[in-house]
Amino acid sequence: MKRYISRITNWPTPFPFRNLNFFTVSSSSSSSMFFQKKKIQKNVDKERNFGSKPTKEPINNEEGNQISDMLIDGFGRKHTYLRISLTERCNLRCQYCMPAEGVDLTPSPKLLTHNEILRLANLFVTSGVDKIRLTGGEPTVRKDIHDICSNLSSLKGLKTLAVTTNGITLAKKLPMLKQCGITNLNISLDTLVPSKFEFMTRRKGHHKVIESINAAIDLGYNPVKVNCVVMRGFNDDEICDFVNLTVDKPINVRFIEFMPFDGNVWNVKKLIPYSEMLDTVAKKFPTLKRLCDHPTETAKNFQIDGHVGTVSFVTSMTEHFCAGCNRLRLLADGNLKVCLFGPSEVSLHSGLMFTSDGSFRFLCYLLHMLSFFCISRVQCQYVLHCTSIAVALSMFTSDDSSQVSLRDPLRSGAGDEELREIIGAAVKRKKASHAGMFDIAKTANRPMIHIGG
Repeated sequence: MKRYISRITNWPTPFPFRNLNFFTVSSSSSSSMFFQKKKIQKNVDKERNFGSKPTKEPINNEEGNQISDMLIDGFGRKHTYLRISLTERCNLRCQYCMPAEGVDLTPSPKLLTHNEILRLANLFVTSGVDKIRLTGGEPTVRKDIHDICSNLSSLKGLKTLAVTTNGITLAKKLPMLKQCGITNLNISLDTLVPSKFEFMTRRKGHHKVIESINAAIDLGYNPVKVNCVVMRGFNDDEICDFVNLTVDKPINVRFIEFMPFDGNVWNVKKLIPYSEMLDTVAKKFPTLKRLCDHPTETAKNFQIDGHVGTVSFVTSMTEHFCAGCNRLRLLADGNLKVCLFGPSEVSLHSGLMFTSDGSFRFLCYLLHMLSFFCISRVQCQYVLHCTSIAVALSMFTSDDSSQVSLRDPLRSGAGDEELREIIGAAVKRKKASHAGMFDIAKTANRPMIHIGG
């Protein structure tokens, strides 16, 4: 078997069926024998009307970059926004992000290196991605973050390089990060009360986060986005205090519904729904008006008369925004996650995929057994490509394929075209929407610190 494989892989000509896009759903196809998809219906916005009709900006078809079919899913959504987790490590221990006992971290040799991040980022950008956000863990604890930012910002076609951070070390690093190309900032802060901060994060440092927000404003970031996860009985009494931050500062306060992840002890009783948060703000600030949102916007955005900043609501649990989703996530260990709440993991190891589907595993076993009877390189070649075809098709028969590993093919010598096939097949498998919050809560998923904010 090994001698046949070595002889084949040294052939100068490519294998037949090398391009497995034949087995994926074309974004321009109106129908397919095996993969019929229904168009995503527009969500009906049910929120109250505060002075202006909640609308979306029209989709601009004149894209700055040509978008590869690799980034277009079966519903025509164009994924031009890549979130890259630089590390699983963090200098806080937020309760909604990880369990009290902590989490097992991926060994360093299994994390993406600087060069691997740059290669994959370049692959995405040349395919049409124009926005990259760096997350973690806490991205600023990575020692080479300045070099990574400098190299990423130089990629031709990249328009936005953002970072989501807890702000603990940001104030002293931000001037250099800005020089290295960081254009947008999200800073996480769930309370304005230092004692609550220490309880929630299991660490001190509230004043450092406030310093980072002010430093960002002084450096000209506009807006400075402040992410606040709202939980009943913890910080729901501070909603209007957060809104007051927008009076005279270019701050966009983003109230986020509490989401379930492994280890964060999610309970629907802790969830403050968007409608309740909106009512709270509207009663205190009656001039609250809805702004016009971009079709791919994750938040519902509002302006208050006389306020310099804005207020937003991220409504993942009660009013999802899946129809306009344009985001992909590259995790620190090299896994590509096409949906934040996708529960399962499809792992590619050196070009072979293993799933929970027993029938597929049996098929691969039979194909490899057949290879022992091959008497020519042509027959062996055919068997190997049958296996590759089965691998590709498995992505369309498994209902929960939401995550795929890029690290192993990358390290086993896969070229750009092979990586594009892997990415494209994963994107084509993306569902129309994620499950409801109660189903998500019952389904195993990684802790948030592993996924990246």
